[in-house]
Amino acid sequence: MSTDVLDESFADALSGVQRLIRRRLRDGLTAPALRGAQIELVRLVASCPGIRVRAAAGKLHLAGNSVSTLVNQLVRAGYLIRETDPADRRSALLHATPAALARLRDWQERRDALVHAELARLGHADRAALAAALPALRRLAENLAEEAHDP
Repeated sequence: MSTDVLDESFADALSGVQRLIRRRLRDGLTAPALRGAQIELVRLVASCPGIRVRAAAGKLHLAGNSVSTLVNQLVRAGYLIRETDPADRRSALLHATPAALARLRDWQERRDALVHAELARLGHADRAALAAALPALRRLAENLAEEAHDP
């Protein structure tokens, strides 16, 4: 396949799958939906308890003031706890609340079930093609992350 054909459809296909997964998962929500950046921040804080706002901004490739705004929203919503860093009183450490962790677990379980069900609807050849593409997709993600860190 030429790179022109791949370039034209690849990003659209990935974003379409992601958008449809999010849309399908929103149907079962009992709490207000979180925006994409809010979800990314909660997931990051859950995986890196005690992360500083500045470090979170770097990992998410967002401006510090944008992350501060997200933190304020998520603290008000009861999903994050912001505490003063005892080593540097000017910095805040972030922690996910039990409500956030429960919401992430529920989301993960529902996403896993949805993807499993949809993959099961595909034929063997399509599932094999997707499995074969996983290493290349992971390398693509690594390349994108590396380039985001380069000056």
